[in-house]
Formats: sequence, C-alpha cells, structure tokens
Amino acid sequence: MTDLTLASLGWSPFFEAQRDADDIGTPARVTAVHRASVTVLGPQGIATLLPPQQAGNYAVGDWVLHDGTVITRLLHRQTEVSRRAAGEVAMRQLIAANVDTLAIVTSCNADFNVARLERYLAMAGAAGCLPLIVLTKADECADVDSYIDRAQDLSALASVIAIDARDPEDAKRLYPWCRNGQTLALVGSSGVGKTTLQNLLTGIEDATQGMREDDAKGRHTTTSRALRPTLAGGWLIDTPGMRELRLTDAAEGIDAVFGDLSELAQECKFNDCAHESEPGCAIQAAIAAGTIDADRLARWQKLLREDEYNSESVAEARARNKKLGKMYRSVLSAKHTKRGNES
Repeated sequence: MTDLTLASLGWSPFFEAQRDADDIGTPARVTAVHRASVTVLGPQGIATLLPPQQAGNYAVGDWVLHDGTVITRLLHRQTEVSRRAAGEVAMRQLIAANVDTLAIVTSCNADFNVARLERYLAMAGAAGCLPLIVLTKADECADVDSYIDRAQDLSALASVIAIDARDPEDAKRLYPWCRNGQTLALVGSSGVGKTTLQNLLTGIEDATQGMREDDAKGRHTTTSRALRPTLAGGWLIDTPGMRELRLTDAAEGIDAVFGDLSELAQECKFNDCAHESEPGCAIQAAIAAGTIDADRLARWQKLLREDEYNSESVAEARARNKKLGKMYRSVLSAKHTKRGNES
C-alpha cells in the first residue's frame, strides 16, 4: 500500500467537518476490532491502539483520531450496519461502519430466499448504504434471468448482477463499487461465495469451503470482519455468514423496501387499519385485484412487528443499564462516605 492518503482510505468532507482546531490525534481507519484493542490504518501505516471504552463499541470501517497509542476520539459514522445480537440479551451488534455499498450475496439455487433478501435490503436502508444484490453460481444455473428478475422486483433502489464468483473477470464487475476509496461490504449466508469474491477483489487468499449438496447451505469460512484494500483502489469488508438476522431500529429501511405497501397504507380508510378485513383497506383491495402479493404483505407486517419488538427491547435494556449504573454508583458512594465517617 504505497502512497496511502486519507482520501484513498475513504476520508471525506463529512469526517473533516468533525475535526476541531484543538483536537488531539491523527486520523486513521479501523481495520480490525479485537477483544481489548483496535487495529487502524492511516497514511503513517498500521497501528494497534487501546480504546478508551470497550472495543465492542468500535466497528470495522470506523474513523478515529489517535496519538499513536490510544484512541482519542471516535468520529461520527456516515453509515452504520448493525443488527440485534444473537441470544436473549437485548443488545445491538455493530457489523461495519462507513460502508458505501452493502453487497447482499446469495446464489442461484436453494439459498435464494426472498424473505431473507428483504431483511438484508431493510438493513441496508436502515444503515444508509446503497444496496447491491450479487447472485453467484450463475454459471451453474439454466435460468439466471428469472433469479435476476425476482431480485430486481424486491427493490427499485437495488442494483442486481449475476456472476460466477470464481471467475476473475466476472468478479471485476464489482469494481465500480470498490474503487476510488469507496467501501463495499459483503453480507450473506455461508458458502455463497463471499470469501471467493473477497480473494479475487483483494488478491488475498483466505480458506474457502464448499456448499453442502443436500441443502445448498455452506460452512462458515470468514470468522471475523476486516477492512482490506481492493485491487480496484477501494476497500472491502467481508463478514461471517449470518444464520440469524434480527433487525433493530430499521423502520426506515423496512419502509424503503416495502415502499409500495407503505404508500398504499396511506389510502386506507382508517389510520389504524390492520390490513386484514377492515372496510376501505387499500392494501386488501390491491391483493384482491392481483397487484399485490398477500405473502409480501405478511412479510412486511412480520418485519415491522419484529423491528418494533427488538428496538423497544434494546431501548429498555439501555434504560435498565443506565438505572443500574446509577444505583451502583450510589451504593459505592454511600460505602465510601461510611468508611470516611468511621475513620
């Protein structure tokens, strides 16, 4: 990486505007997040830094200021890709930051799943990223056009390309989204070709594993996130395959994916229409006319319910943690006061 500049790393006026005259530290971009440290890359090279807060509060792709040893400031993110963490604990898991385009990778076989693609598209919308649907294994499919049409129908905002992820020339079709300092992030199930694409786009060889023939599901190959330079002059973030994608704070993204239903809902007779059997329901009228698929309505409502539940749970967890923190500080303060009086 010769002649590395802030601009070639993805620095923009958005980040420059956040710097103050009295800021201490040099700008650098987070390339990896570890248990207790953060690796960054800047014009001066690579550095491993100690964060002033938990390392989990940083995401690959973040911009920070540092003094060579410690991070002095985390800059506001232009985009933020996240989901609700797995498990029962209501926590938001950061996936990547400052991503320009979110490439949703699936394949032209049993892995292609409309409901899952809609979730990823909603994630992209909530994050503020441009969505790109990448259909792999196109060379093995006799009816690629049908997959392209089905993917394109999901969102007017998404670009769709079908490729052979093992073909270096085919992989170059992704160059427009990862050149000139732009950042492309790959998301999708395991085994659909994300690591293979990463290898071709970056020239870095990572281990890859094949698909299971019985259900077209892959095995995990990428186990952590990292920011890597691409051969096209931009940056790539590959992510581990997600078995569970639970959205949180994604209402805007869901509305972007289901914009047709959101607009129709405004025409319903009642503001609180549940779109079931109410008189004057514009959505049910469209379903009866055959212009809207009833299954699409069901998926939209499911995502809205899930997002509302997950978002409220995260907010409640934060409130509880804040309340517990105040209680702990109060108890500690009382103990210190008692010890002082006793001495």
